[in-house]
Amino acid sequence: MFLSHLECTSCGLRHEWQRLQNLCTACHKPLFAIYDLGAAGRRLKRETLAIREKSLWRYREVLPLPDRVEPVSLGEGGTPLLRAQKFADEIDLWIKDESQNPTQSFKARGMAVAVSMAKYLGATKLAVPSAGNAGGALAAYTARAGLEAHIFMPRDTPRANITECRELGAQITLIDGLITDCGTEIAKLKRAEGWFDMSTLKEPYRVEGKKTLGYELAEQSDWHLPDVILYPTGGGTSLIGMWKAFDEMESLGWIGKKRPRMFSVQATGCAPIVRAFENGNSTAAEFPEAHTCASGLRVPKAIGDFLILKILRQSNGGAVAVDDEEMMRVTREIGSSQGLFVAPEGAACFAALKSLFSSGKIASDERVVIFNTGSGIKYLDCYES
Repeated sequence: MFLSHLECTSCGLRHEWQRLQNLCTACHKPLFAIYDLGAAGRRLKRETLAIREKSLWRYREVLPLPDRVEPVSLGEGGTPLLRAQKFADEIDLWIKDESQNPTQSFKARGMAVAVSMAKYLGATKLAVPSAGNAGGALAAYTARAGLEAHIFMPRDTPRANITECRELGAQITLIDGLITDCGTEIAKLKRAEGWFDMSTLKEPYRVEGKKTLGYELAEQSDWHLPDVILYPTGGGTSLIGMWKAFDEMESLGWIGKKRPRMFSVQATGCAPIVRAFENGNSTAAEFPEAHTCASGLRVPKAIGDFLILKILRQSNGGAVAVDDEEMMRVTREIGSSQGLFVAPEGAACFAALKSLFSSGKIASDERVVIFNTGSGIKYLDCYES
C-alpha cells in the first residue's frame, strides 16, 4: 500500500493512519489521507486501467486499504457517464449516474472504503447520522462486513430509507430534528456505547471512496476534465473528494493543471454554502429552520464548509439554490427526455444549469457534467405529495 499518513486539512498536523481516527486532535477539522504518489504511480498506470475490475477498487494504489486485505465490497463504482439528449440542446451536457451503485446512491462509494478501513483498524460498532442514503449504505456494508450499524435519522426521513436500513439489520433511532441533531446524539453516546463515528468528514476515508468519482470522470473523458461540474451539496464530501483526486492525478502525471469550474447546488430551504459564497465568507454559518424534500441537501451546517468554499472560489465556480417545486418539475422533464428517474438532489442540478446558462454564467461551448447522486425511487414520498 502507498498510504503514508493523515494530515489535517486546516492546520496541517500529521497523524498516523494505523489507528482509528476522527478529526484532527489539535483543531478538530477533517483529516486527509496522504499517499506516496511517486511510488504509487510506478505501479498504477492509466494505460492499464481498462483491464482492471470495473469498480472503484481499480484505483487501489491510491486508496488506503493494505494490499493483502480484502475490501468490503458490493461492486461499487464504475457508473456510466451518459450524454444528455434533448434536455439542453445548446450545451454539451453529460450525466454521471450514481444511482447505479449498490444501495442506489453515491454513498456506497464512501462507505465501501470507510467500512473496509474501520474493520481493518478494529472497529466493531459503527454509527452515523443520516438523512437517508448514507444510512442505507452503512447498513449494507456493515452487514457485508459482519459489523454493527447504529443509524440516527430525522423522523421525517423518506420511508424507503428507513425501511432499507431496518431490513439490512441496522439499529435505527429516529430523532425529532435534523441531521445535525442526530450527530449530536451520536456524540453524546458513542464513548459509552463503543461506537466509531462515521459522520461525513469526521473520519478520513469516506472522502477517499468519494474521490474515485474524479478518477472515473477523468478516465471516462479520455483524461480531459469537463469545463463545468454541477454537484448537489449537503455535506460536500464528493465535491471535496473530486478536487483531491484532481490534485493527485496531476501529481501522477495523468492530467494537467486545468480544473473544472465547480458549482455547488443547494435547496433554497437549506443553502448555507450559497449564502456564505454570496457574502464572501470563508465558512458557512448554520442555516436556520432548514427544510427541503431533497433530504440529502438538508444539511444546515457542514464541517467541510471551509474546504467547499475554497474550491468554489479557486475554480472560479459558484453556488446556486433551487426551490423544491422546481426540483419536482424538472425530475419529470429529465425522466421523459433521458429515461432516468433521478433523485431530487440530482434534479436540482439540472434546474441550476438552466439558471446558470440563461444568466450567461455557463456558455454554450463548455462541456458540462451533472452528477445524479441517487435514484428517485428512494423519494416516492416527495413525488406522491
